[in-house]
Amino acid sequence: MTNVHGPKVVVIGGGTGLPVLLRGLRQFPVNLTAIVTVFDDGGSTGRLREDLSIPAPGDIRKVIASMSDVEPTLMKLFQHRFENGNGLSGHSLGNLILAGMTSITGDFYKGIKEISRVFNVKGRIYPIANANMYLKAEFIDGTVVRGESNIPKVGKRIKRVFYDPPQIQPLPEAVQAIKRAEMIVIAPGSLYTSIIPNLLAPEIKQALKEAKAQKYYICNIMTQYGETSGYKASDHIEALHRHVGVPFIDEIVVHSETINPTIKAGYAKEKAEPVICDGDALFDQGVTVLKGDIASLHSDGTLKHDEHKIAKLLYDLL
Repeated sequence: MTNVHGPKVVVIGGGTGLPVLLRGLRQFPVNLTAIVTVFDDGGSTGRLREDLSIPAPGDIRKVIASMSDVEPTLMKLFQHRFENGNGLSGHSLGNLILAGMTSITGDFYKGIKEISRVFNVKGRIYPIANANMYLKAEFIDGTVVRGESNIPKVGKRIKRVFYDPPQIQPLPEAVQAIKRAEMIVIAPGSLYTSIIPNLLAPEIKQALKEAKAQKYYICNIMTQYGETSGYKASDHIEALHRHVGVPFIDEIVVHSETINPTIKAGYAKEKAEPVICDGDALFDQGVTVLKGDIASLHSDGTLKHDEHKIAKLLYDLL
């Protein structure tokens, strides 16, 4: 993985939000590190986990794609998902390559490093765990569910998420990257299944406490049914701080533009609504609010974080 000179920026997350942020930041002269969740247990990723007992490759694959510098055709091949074939249907070729390289090297992280070299990745990629782990959630009524893909299906307010087995050993390189960072960014994404799982290991918690870098949380634009229904911006911060054990977020970045009623109506069908920025509550939490136009409307009617807008805002802060 290429060592790029410039300010050391660590981005933590998973799902679809992390690659968006990384695609934007890699266009700037920064020394970029991604710390990525590996708890997905659905689709192609879930089948490979069960068959081969490896960490979830799906989010890692997306991050490699977002940070690589190769011919578009090669990247299209890496991201290709088979639609037919006995045993192949539903699998992403990139997931299969990650599984194969893990088998060749005997180690998931070594496999990531080799593939990152081949695909000319600009920066470093660390899985939050180098072993096959699962996620559990406890809801406020005491219900406990196992499996990242099952958690949002319950539809109840989440009290906490935790590991199964209960202890993981994060990569020492990931811990040191957090301690040495000049900026730490918590990417947007599913709060309890893509973001918080990266923050639960004691070594990661301690590194976040010791890190002198400013720590930013890129707040989700919309709530997510089954995870953050009814959540305001301060509820996201409260959940992050509660799981880490101490207040650690310095600033929260929120989308400032008014959302069109038609877009709201589309999200309402999915039981989602705009996340309200409750500034007074955030002030009481000791968090500074940064507002900006950081989203763009996609052709499918969804409002997503804009990789160029959010990356420029963060780089200007640097």
